[in-house]
Order: sequence, then C-alpha cells, then structure tokens
Amino acid sequence: MKRITLLASLLLAGLAQNVFAKDGYKIQLKYTDVTDSMVYLAHYYGKPLPTIYKADSAKLDKNGVATFESKEKFTGGIYMMLLSDKKTYFEFLLDNGDEMTITATQSKLPDGLKFKNSAENERFQEYVKFLKDFGGKQKETQDRLATAKTADDTASIRKLLVEGSKKLIGYRRDYVAKHPNTLLSSIFNSLEVPQVPEGKHYQADGKTEDSSFAYNYYKGHYWDYFNFQDDRLIYTPVYDAKLDEYFSKLVLPLIDSVEHEADKLLAKADGTKDMFKYTLWWITHWVESSKIMGMDEVFVYLVENYYMKGKATWLENEQLQKYIEQAQKIAPNVIGNVAADVKMQDTNGKDVSLYGVKSKYTLLVFWSPECGHCLHEVPRIDSLYRAELKKRGVKIFGVRVEGDEKKWKDVIKKEKLDDWIHAWDPEYKSNFRSKYNVYSTPVIYLLDEKKIIRGKKLDHSTILQVIENLEKKEKVTNNTKSK
Repeated sequence: MKRITLLASLLLAGLAQNVFAKDGYKIQLKYTDVTDSMVYLAHYYGKPLPTIYKADSAKLDKNGVATFESKEKFTGGIYMMLLSDKKTYFEFLLDNGDEMTITATQSKLPDGLKFKNSAENERFQEYVKFLKDFGGKQKETQDRLATAKTADDTASIRKLLVEGSKKLIGYRRDYVAKHPNTLLSSIFNSLEVPQVPEGKHYQADGKTEDSSFAYNYYKGHYWDYFNFQDDRLIYTPVYDAKLDEYFSKLVLPLIDSVEHEADKLLAKADGTKDMFKYTLWWITHWVESSKIMGMDEVFVYLVENYYMKGKATWLENEQLQKYIEQAQKIAPNVIGNVAADVKMQDTNGKDVSLYGVKSKYTLLVFWSPECGHCLHEVPRIDSLYRAELKKRGVKIFGVRVEGDEKKWKDVIKKEKLDDWIHAWDPEYKSNFRSKYNVYSTPVIYLLDEKKIIRGKKLDHSTILQVIENLEKKEKVTNNTKSK
C-alpha cells in the first residue's frame, strides 16, 4: 500500500470538507415562556427596520419548541426570530451550513439568549451587551453636554464622547483581529468609518493649508473596509445607510460625478448576486427620485449601460421594458441636448413655434388651468420674470397642456400674464408630451439662445440660480479666451 504524503492528506481533507459540507440550516428554538404560537425566521435586505423579509416559519409546540430546517443553500447575515405579534423579536447571526440550538425567554428579550453549537453567536451576544452598556454611557455624556454651561465643560465632555467612540471602534477592530474571516468580522468591517488624521494638512507646495483635506480623505477612504463581494452584508441593516450617506453627502451632485461613482461601486460588486442587484437598484431609484437637476440623465446612463446590456438578470422582461421605455422618454430632453421644436397656436388661433422665440433664454412652461400646483406656481414665475428674468433676456413660452379654454384665458387675464407667449395644441399634432416627457404639470425647462436645454425640473425658486450659474460659467469662459 502506497504511503499518503502530508500534502495529499491535506488535499483529501479539503475535498472531504467540500463533499460533506451541508447547505442550508437547522435551528432548534426553545422558548421558556411561549407555547403554541407561530414564529418566523426573518431577515433584513439592505435596509434597517421596519422592512424585514420572512424566510421560514414554524410553530412552537406545547413545550415551546420549534425546529427550522432547510437543505437549500442560502445567504447568511443578521437574522431574526419574530413572534406572531410581529413586534417581538431577537437578532442572531446565521450563515449557510449552520446548525444551532437557541433558548429564549420572551419576558427578558433581548437579554437572556443562550446558544449551543454557535460560538460566533455567543460572541455576538457579548457585543450586544457591550453595546448596551456603551450606549447608556454615551447617552449620559450627551445629556451632560446638553446642559454644559462653560466652554471648558463642553470641550471636556466632547473629549469623553470621542474617547467613548474610540472604545467602540477598538472593540470591533480587536474582534476582527482575533476572529478574521467570520461573518461578524465582515459586519464590523462594513461599519468602519474613516478616521481623518488630526493636525494641519497642506497642499503640494507644503505651505498652503488644504481646507478640503478632511472631505477628500473621508470620501477617499469611505469604502476601504467594506467587502463588496460579500452578499451577506445585504442581509444586514448596514448597506442602505452607507449608500445614502455617500451619495447624499459625499458625492458631488453632478452628472459625471454620480455616473463615475455608480460605475465604481458596481464594478466592486460585479460577479455577486445580491450586492450587485441591490447596488444597481438603489442607485437607479436614488437618481430616478432625485430632485437634483440632471439626475434623470444618470438614470438614462444606467439603463443604457446596465439594464439594456443584460446586467439586471433578475428582472422579468416586462419590468425591464418599463425601465427602457422610461429612459427612452427622458433621453431626448436631457440637459445639453437641443430642445425639440413645437408648433402650436396662440390664444387667437395664430401659429406660433418654440423655435420662433428669439431671446437669450427661453423659459418653457407646460401648465394647466385645472392644476392646483400650476395655479400656485405660474403667478410666482411671472413675479420673478418681472423682477429679474426679463432684464436678463428671458422670454416665457407657456404651453397649455389640457383644461378648459375659457378657464385658461381667464387665468392669463387674471394673473396679467401679458408678456408670456401662450400656446396650445388643439389637434395634438405637436407630440409635445412625448418630446418633453410631460405627464404631470407643471413641467419647466430653461433653454439658451440656441435652444439647448440648460435646466429642467425647475420651479420659481431655482430658475434664477440656474441662470446665474450659466452666466458665471460664461464669464469664466470669456475671460479664459481673452488671455
């Protein structure tokens, strides 16, 4: 018989582990003070409570015992045992292949949990206890800060808060060092936030203080410890909040910046199932619902570069087509495109067209006399026009989208909208709804003298700001050319 070498033994052991490793989970749950009741195995999905998702269910018998078992491979994370009242629950860690016994007492939750055959959950409970004590002490310190009477008191109390935060960070980092490659370590790493180096920081010349150092450092190191290849992090309440802080507070609200950051994060998550799916969904939803001008162009970019290229494999064809159709409606009128001409009739039935308006800027306003928000917004736009816009070379092309003709003319007369160019399309030949994605009112665009779209999703409070920004850019460009 041939001798088996040490290396061969190790290889065989590795193969054996792969062959006999079990997928799924087996959990025996024992409640000491609850019987004959349904209990649910639930989990997070990107967001914190109250959004939870049920994964399994079982009924506690007369002894308060229930068994959860599955042989299907699943994604681990922070899971919950949720009682039938849908309010009482406790959290624990669950990973693919886990088998454990949990003993709980409802009247003591979240305390009093006991785990068998799950060392990581025992450590997780130690962390929960630490966190409870830490939270209590930090709250006491914050209460003291609220009642501090001198600058010295405020400074010393703030120092205590910082020291407390350092203890929490130190606890997590120490755990990661002792128990690397565990689920809880991955969660702790995902909670890391950059610690900006203290002291003064200078630009390349070594003399000028870098006022943006803290921002650039924090943003540049924001995702250092987050593992985009670990789908289990989606089954925790961490990721959604991190994405929101990053895109809402750190990424510049500019089209190119958002597109660049989206590409960067999606590349990090490429090849995963849940992480890529959630990241693409979240960014798409964020730009689609954003009130920041130009984010609809990012939506088109995401649809064209991800959805239309087969990256959203989880979507049914009908759902996918909705994204594509929405992008196709938006694409023709994104900022920087030449606006489509519309030929209509004025209040006297004479032909008018958008391209016939000769001015430095054209404010294109789609509104209806039946729209309450329009009746609020239109007079304010006119007041702004009289006070500021007219002297800046703005003309207003107002389009009646729908509504009673007499009421439309009555509003024009009542609000004294004499300087507006008023138009409507009685026979619906201009296709303005499709050209300008007008499916609600009011819809407002700002065009320059070449009828290039310079602003959209505007209201009376933002029009002037857009014009001032354009004029500043124009001034900088002219100064550069003259040098």
